Amino acid sequence: MILNDKAIRLLIRDNRLVEGYIDLEKQLQPNGFDLTMKEIMSFDGPGQLDFSNAERKIPFAKPMDFSSTGWISLKPGAYLVTTNEYVRIPKDMIALAYTRTSLLRMGAFTAHGVWDAGFEGRSQFLLYVQNPHGIKLKKNARVAQMIFIQLGDEVEKEYQGVYKKLI
Repeated sequence: MILNDKAIRLLIRDNRLVEGYIDLEKQLQPNGFDLTMKEIMSFDGPGQLDFSNAERKIPFAKPMDFSSTGWISLKPGAYLVTTNEYVRIPKDMIALAYTRTSLLRMGAFTAHGVWDAGFEGRSQFLLYVQNPHGIKLKKNARVAQMIFIQLGDEVEKEYQGVYKKLI
């Protein structure tokens, strides 16, 4: 079952499902919660991934500076976004996220993994600018919408990956 705004609001209030948001009323949507851009980084090298993660190498990403007015101009390419929001996914839930349609209409989209049961931390995901003219984003822009899915029961083994409690 996908949670509605009433259920999300209760979980925020009672279980701290989401913290670090800017404006609850603006970010809480009928079927999800808007994620905002705290930081944007450009990749500075290649990544590497194997089956066991023993040889995994995450590429260095360097923070980009917003202008004095809070805006950043992005050329076509891939960027790493870190959100303002800190989420705590319960053991009986997962979360997915989708690009906000306003961003899609500008020629850009986000790509996300699954927020597993038991994940806790700030989220990071890919922002891909495909508009050949680029786009401009203001710090704290709402760029993606997270939806929360209630599982039938708690998972046996919650998320224990290296990104847990990412701040």
